[in-house]
Amino acid sequence: MTDNNWTKVTIKVSRETQTPLSDAWNQDKISNILIAAGANGVEIGDTQVYLDYEPTLSEVLPEIEQSDNVEVSAYYPDEQVSPEFLSSLSSSLRENLEIDFELSTDSLAEEDWANAWKQYFQPTRISRDLTIVPSWTDYQPSDSTEKLIKLDPGMAFGTGTHPTTKLSLYALEQVLRGGETVLDVGTGSGVLSIAASLLGALDIYAYDLDDVAVRVARENIELNPETAQKIHVAAGDLLNGVTQEADVIVANILADILLQMLDDAYRLVKAEGTLILSGIISGKCQQVLDKAEAAGFQLETQMQQGEWHCLVLKKSEKELFFG
Repeated sequence: MTDNNWTKVTIKVSRETQTPLSDAWNQDKISNILIAAGANGVEIGDTQVYLDYEPTLSEVLPEIEQSDNVEVSAYYPDEQVSPEFLSSLSSSLRENLEIDFELSTDSLAEEDWANAWKQYFQPTRISRDLTIVPSWTDYQPSDSTEKLIKLDPGMAFGTGTHPTTKLSLYALEQVLRGGETVLDVGTGSGVLSIAASLLGALDIYAYDLDDVAVRVARENIELNPETAQKIHVAAGDLLNGVTQEADVIVANILADILLQMLDDAYRLVKAEGTLILSGIISGKCQQVLDKAEAAGFQLETQMQQGEWHCLVLKKSEKELFFG
């Protein structure tokens, strides 16, 4: 293994070419293209998120110089990044984006990637009762109600503090009362499953299409041994083939993917059960809500942070009409 065995591919776009609604949407488009090309991890560098941001308890923000650009970076093994690979990636970006972009590459050591970001991941109080704690810190709860989610996202997953994850955690905290069965669709790092267990859910079934996510989720669950017996992790394509009924289904995925699982979610949610949908950008929110209502759900709560939305929906019995 060489000292510089990873290549960082960065896509830079100018904020001037974007609109408030397209900003995060273009970031997600770029991220999806980079992931589809085999990225082992993606990060979004957007200094705009720090403007007017008030950190929560124990949250430490880095010193940021505001930039007119947004950068989306992905990490690939050195041997994967050839001129042909970069040419194909550029073509895919041009076909899917309506804005200009710059592509650059940089080599770095695995240790640089794996460890440098950890200085910015500090214990973060997400909600009234939930705090996300890096696995390598010795953080102790400040009071008897504080519940710790120990997390080691590694190189492929976020730290659980993205707005879409925060909104999902807020929703779980509002909905769970104890004893529920929960389905976690697209579990990623497993953070929502761990939170559900700490909030009193009795059985949690977590699914992800990505084998790496399944492994990482299991590793994070082991860091939270009090949750291990309650959470069952498996590879799965959304809710296809799932027969386990649930009191609550939670999915923090991009809107276009959420649209594909709504009928299955209605099939699996128990009567008067709850569906939590997060990862929805403003421009897609009404489309997701309309499809969810058509599937048989009724909106109970809609939360928003920045351009991201979370819908908390209740299953309703579909009305029957007789002529």
